[in-house]
Amino acid sequence: MKNLFEKTQLGNMTLKNRFIRSATWENITTKDGHMTDDLYKVYEELAKGEVGLIITGYANVVKEEQPNPGMMGIYNDSFLNEYKKLTDLVHKYDSKILMQIAYGGTKTKYNLGERIIFAPSEVPERGTNTLGKAMTKDEIDYIVDAFAKAGKRSKESGFDGVEIHGAHTYLINQFLSPYYNKRDDEYGGSLENRMRFLIEIYYKMREMVGKDYPILVKLTASEFFEGGLTFEEIRIICKKLEEIGVDGIEISGNIHGKAKSMVGQSFDGYEIKEEGYFVEYGDVISKEISIPVITVGGLKDINNIENILNKTNIDYFAISRPLLTEPHLIKRWKDSDRTPAKCVRCSKCRTSNGNYCTVFNK
Repeated sequence: MKNLFEKTQLGNMTLKNRFIRSATWENITTKDGHMTDDLYKVYEELAKGEVGLIITGYANVVKEEQPNPGMMGIYNDSFLNEYKKLTDLVHKYDSKILMQIAYGGTKTKYNLGERIIFAPSEVPERGTNTLGKAMTKDEIDYIVDAFAKAGKRSKESGFDGVEIHGAHTYLINQFLSPYYNKRDDEYGGSLENRMRFLIEIYYKMREMVGKDYPILVKLTASEFFEGGLTFEEIRIICKKLEEIGVDGIEISGNIHGKAKSMVGQSFDGYEIKEEGYFVEYGDVISKEISIPVITVGGLKDINNIENILNKTNIDYFAISRPLLTEPHLIKRWKDSDRTPAKCVRCSKCRTSNGNYCTVFNK
């Protein structure tokens, strides 16, 4: 029987348990994405709370592209010393930490008109209606290089690895999607072509960080609408990522704020679950590839998580909102208080000073 609190290996990382803090936009950096005392405190509390692996909030890879205020940056070397302080802080408590890196693209309404926003094609984002600039080959090369350099900076800063954000209708997800990607060059059309941007990012980053540095990829299980990226395509993408050397895959969704209301509905032949929205999708993928699979979304009951662990091939369980409510949740569970997380999934998470959860932490 597998144990949630046993040591495991993810790439070259030894993790003390199977719990991961899923990347969370904290909104408490400086204007340019630099660390603040409040943000150091957030990560220290997560590490004190015995989260095995912490994934940072997404960090922008080029300075001119910032989809949200208060998000972390990794776009030049000015971040190295402050992130070394962060990674040292987390390592002091025997937790590991990955930097999540991203290009947000058109899933934004922030600072519109003040910057050029890249997209694979001129197709408005469904939620924001924001229209981006279809990228030239030179612009694709520029962003590929920016991702790779962000990975190198992450390694130099002491992060234990990186996660490439390829989900949630951000730029990489849009290249993968037949709905957003209408290109007629080598980056569009067939799934093989639509994968090319992500694969080039991986290969360029791998050149810069070396063969043993963990690189994970976050993907959406499906785009959950007609004409979008399907789960069948995601299964093919996951097999390709394993083949080229990616160390692990996090299977998420693209239904922010709607997942709870979609519980019980089926898409691509699989059901969104109450406890673990995308578990069925992750389970299928975990049986088709040998690298670790992480599931995220709707996890708050350790008994159910333990059951998923032992009835599927899913290796790790990523949590976001419950850890905003209770940063020491994992320690509480480890110390035998197995009551479910307090989080009620209301999404009233954010305050202005880094003290999260407006319901229980007033």
